[in-house]
Amino acid sequence: MTDKLTVGVLGTGIMGAAMARNLARAGHTVRAWNRTRAKAEPLATDGVRVTDTPAETVEGADVILTMLYDGPTTLDVVREAAPALRPGVTWVQSTTAGLDGIVELAALAREHGLVFYDAPVLGTRQPAEAGQLTVLAAGPVEGRAVVEPVFDAVGARTMWTGEDGGAGTATRLKLVANSWVLAATAAAGEVLALSQALDVDPQHFFDLIAGGPLDMGYLKAKTAMILEDRLTPAQFAVATAGKDARLIVEAGRQHGVRLDVATASAERMERAAAQGHADEDMAAAYFASFDEKPVE
Repeated sequence: MTDKLTVGVLGTGIMGAAMARNLARAGHTVRAWNRTRAKAEPLATDGVRVTDTPAETVEGADVILTMLYDGPTTLDVVREAAPALRPGVTWVQSTTAGLDGIVELAALAREHGLVFYDAPVLGTRQPAEAGQLTVLAAGPVEGRAVVEPVFDAVGARTMWTGEDGGAGTATRLKLVANSWVLAATAAAGEVLALSQALDVDPQHFFDLIAGGPLDMGYLKAKTAMILEDRLTPAQFAVATAGKDARLIVEAGRQHGVRLDVATASAERMERAAAQGHADEDMAAAYFASFDEKPVE
């Protein structure tokens, strides 16, 4: 079997577009679809064929890759594509769909005889564009020779979590990882807001923790985006972060865990979105600390 594949990518947002480009650069034949076609059009300059329908995207594909907003959206789009899907096609499902969502998607895969891989990714715009994502993957061993070239094209590392994609072990790990990212993002924004409110130079705080166990590159990266007004283009958007936070809260609830920090993070993201920051980087949750955007 050749390691050059025909891949149909459904969803070309921040992550999906970068993944499609890197698949094409790796020599694979790539077709891509997005509900708003204009968002997919720039991919044509990278050798990606932009399509009009999900069915056209997946017809004759060896692998389909979904990177859409959420589980219900993915379910609807793959159902649209279903008439063109043949049994035995590999489905790499990279949307952060949540626990209930991944169960529904795996059931749809079984219904159509697809080989299902639960494969969310860890990373934001910059590592996605550089092909340096971390792929969290679960799925059958016997089909991995098909998906590994895909994972190699989009990521620097693949972490296998199990052999049953429908069990959602990769999605569970993604939710745990995102709970930490969201908590750190919220804390970074609040530290900056409190510094401003108390008339403290934030650099004094950074100097205070420099080199110690409280120091954190992520803290400096996110606060710099705010201080330097670099919230667009988003590395990971406020609206998507809020959606993920709600999935994390629900996963905890289903398993008897109360996640107060994740709940607060979801509320901060939703307030920031309501203030007009939905499409900015999730660091813009900083603005949720204020009734209005603070005067610089």
